Amino acid sequence: MTPKELALVAVKALDEKKGKEIAAIEITDLTTLADYFVIATGSSNTQINALCGAVEKAMKEQTGEELLRREGYRDGTWVLLDYGCVCVHVFSEEAREFYSLERLWHDGKPVDLSGVLTGD
Repeated sequence: MTPKELALVAVKALDEKKGKEIAAIEITDLTTLADYFVIATGSSNTQINALCGAVEKAMKEQTGEELLRREGYRDGTWVLLDYGCVCVHVFSEEAREFYSLERLWHDGKPVDLSGVLTGD
């Protein structure tokens, strides 16, 4: 699978668990950190953990990708799931506003998710 296809698997998993404000940014040309950032907001610590669990399950079952690293899982305000070419960030509303990754990575290319998100 391409890095973009991997990112879209994560997006779909987040969408199915009712993640909010889901976005993906292509950062291939900007950094060696990853090719894509996938960003979502959870409404509570419980939902943030459920969103992360859904991404991990989908990535393993649908792509065979193993999680390289998980950061921030315990405090539940910002969890990073690192799959190498794709980094998934799941925030609380406050943390997402504070860290504002979309602003920091505004030079990246937003990925059109209109055909992927269900829009609920």
